[in-house]
Amino acid sequence: MGIHVIKMPDIGEGIAEVELGLWHVKIGDRVKEDQAIADVMTDKASVEIPSPVTGVVVALGGKEGDVLAVGSELVRLEIEGDGNHGGDRCGNAANGDARDAASAQPERVAEAAHAHANAGAQSARAASREASDANDDRAERMERDERTERDERTERDERTERDERTERDERTERDDRAASRAATPATSAAADTRHAAREQASPPPARRPGERPLASPAVRKRAWDLGIELRYVHGTGEAGRILHEDLDAYLQGRGIVAPGARGGHAAYVERHDEEAVPVIGLRRKIAQRMQDAKRRIPHFSYVEEIDVTELEALRAELNRKYGEARGRLTVLPFLARAMVIALRNFPQINARYDDEAGVVTRHGAVHLGIATQSKAGLMVPVVRHAEARDPWAIAAEIARLADAVRAGRAERDELSGSTITITSLGALGGIASTPVINSPEVGIVGVNRIVERPMFRDGAVAARKLMNLSSSFDHRVIDGMDAAEFIQAVRALLEQPALLFVE
Repeated sequence: MGIHVIKMPDIGEGIAEVELGLWHVKIGDRVKEDQAIADVMTDKASVEIPSPVTGVVVALGGKEGDVLAVGSELVRLEIEGDGNHGGDRCGNAANGDARDAASAQPERVAEAAHAHANAGAQSARAASREASDANDDRAERMERDERTERDERTERDERTERDERTERDERTERDDRAASRAATPATSAAADTRHAAREQASPPPARRPGERPLASPAVRKRAWDLGIELRYVHGTGEAGRILHEDLDAYLQGRGIVAPGARGGHAAYVERHDEEAVPVIGLRRKIAQRMQDAKRRIPHFSYVEEIDVTELEALRAELNRKYGEARGRLTVLPFLARAMVIALRNFPQINARYDDEAGVVTRHGAVHLGIATQSKAGLMVPVVRHAEARDPWAIAAEIARLADAVRAGRAERDELSGSTITITSLGALGGIASTPVINSPEVGIVGVNRIVERPMFRDGAVAARKLMNLSSSFDHRVIDGMDAAEFIQAVRALLEQPALLFVE
């Protein structure tokens, strides 16, 4: 047996470090060659790291959210045959110490060997013993951690079993009391009175500060649903255990009747629960990019109302005639085509600004970013060379990229290189929005929802379909007049949609 160390590979584009987004394995798992072991985040995309060999995971190089340098240790596997550190093989007594040292701390052993290459056998043995001791310490820690995890798991199982058994006993006791009261009301009332008197005379022992309240799983779930923190509830069960009756008493004591109680109503309860959610992976990247964009870019926002009545009529007719053969069209491909045409006269908007170098790069090609929501967060796949596509080709590419993003299959080059971005919330688009620029771009156009309103046309009131475009521009390099004229050019094309096919 040997130890194989998988190091963080160089995934290109000059990236020196990555964020560990998600582990697909844990210590003790057996992995196969080419099986995914982790996802790492770059500034542009999530990258899946596969295992080059088959083996058992014995150590992980960090926890989710950690930043790892390219070339640093990612995973250690125990494999059949020699490892990749000087021909490690477990069980060879002649060279066991040296191989353990290499597998435990290859950097330290390499440095010691380099520094003392000519210092004699004594210094080499000392370096080997030092690394071997470190390996023993690490092995002991791993063994203690595994033993602790087993003990905690056993304790949880036993506690769950006790809670379930207690819940059954309490349910049986309640059923027995109910049956007894039904059979002999007077006797039951007297017994209940004596029981209450005993409880009042001998209250359950108070919980010590910080002690976990005793309650069955069913009681805990009900308390969670009601928003009650059990540490504030006085338990009347054995050893201070909290019962369902205690939850009812707690609610009534606050002037609240539990849902489902006779004469009750919906509960209005205070909630004190909190949840700490780590901001890691894609969410951290989004947070950093949004923060940088708002901190560094002075946004100029511009909102314009557009009459899309003719556009919607044309879109419906095209979908009726060509929907099955060429695919159905939404508003987005028409907006993309209108922006492509308008950008011919506004090259300063189809650009990227390097503020550190003080250079604006204007692009002839229109690489259109489409803000897309995924389970992991907001991503921006890119429709490349939108200037060379008709509305159906743009629609097909948008659909393909959206499917890839939501399935987690988008490639790195599909998520980078945009020159201007469209963002749309569809039916949730609202009346207006203030989209954040996708730096280093200098402009972004947001689509709001379509509404039908009465408008005056030729002296008469008519129902018209209206949609707002909410846009933002980098005011460092785009003047307000240029931004407004660009949006007005887009508006003119959308209000006369036939021009989209002849320009």
